[in-house]
Amino acid sequence: MNNAIVIIPTYNEKENITLIIDTVVSLPKDFDILIVDDNSPDGTAEIVKDLQKNYNTNTTKRLHLLERPGKAGLGTAYIEGFRYAMQHHYEFVLQMDADFSHNPKDLVKLYLTCAEWGNDLAIGSRYASGVNVINWPMGRVLLSFFASKYVQIVTGIPVHDTTAGFVCYRRKVLETIPLDEIKFVGYAFQIEMKFLTWKYGFKLNEVPIVFTDRTRGQSKMSAGIFKEAFFGVIQMTVESWFKKYIPT
Repeated sequence: MNNAIVIIPTYNEKENITLIIDTVVSLPKDFDILIVDDNSPDGTAEIVKDLQKNYNTNTTKRLHLLERPGKAGLGTAYIEGFRYAMQHHYEFVLQMDADFSHNPKDLVKLYLTCAEWGNDLAIGSRYASGVNVINWPMGRVLLSFFASKYVQIVTGIPVHDTTAGFVCYRRKVLETIPLDEIKFVGYAFQIEMKFLTWKYGFKLNEVPIVFTDRTRGQSKMSAGIFKEAFFGVIQMTVESWFKKYIPT
């Protein structure tokens, strides 16, 4: 078994799923993959099952699949994935999108940032070295950029890209954070996980990446996701004033 697993949540990603899996498996660092599929009506999970015949043997299991009964939010998909990874004793847990907005080659950089350079959370950051976003309309770039600035100001977290969904956790971070108490399910989930990692005293590091908007399939972005993040950050910060964060 490899020491690192990449969690990829999916909903209607049949146009991307084969290529993203093949690309991750072909990287110079061996990563296992966990697809968490929310009952995609386009048959994404069935494609993954067919691919498992190619990548899994009696002695080696590279491609894993969790099927959920329906859409229950990005955050809950990742939490189920985190639990699966811990149950199967992976030391490094990475997460990414299925649509190639995150370059799979950057998984190696995120892994090394934790495994070789002593960090507990590596963040694939669009804003650590300017603004590195391709194919987004300017309005969305500005909204995302200033949303992260807003989070920095409200929470004090020393992270430029607080909503980033391309990260690598060291196992001990996920063992320490009370996953049952995570409240948010959309982009605020990404913020909450980074905030808690920081509050528990773990070492965070941003790795500059280039983010490229999807060219196949449909975006899952909605106004409700941004609303949750905007108001959730204030609630999360105020509640943190009355908590003690003691690593286990």
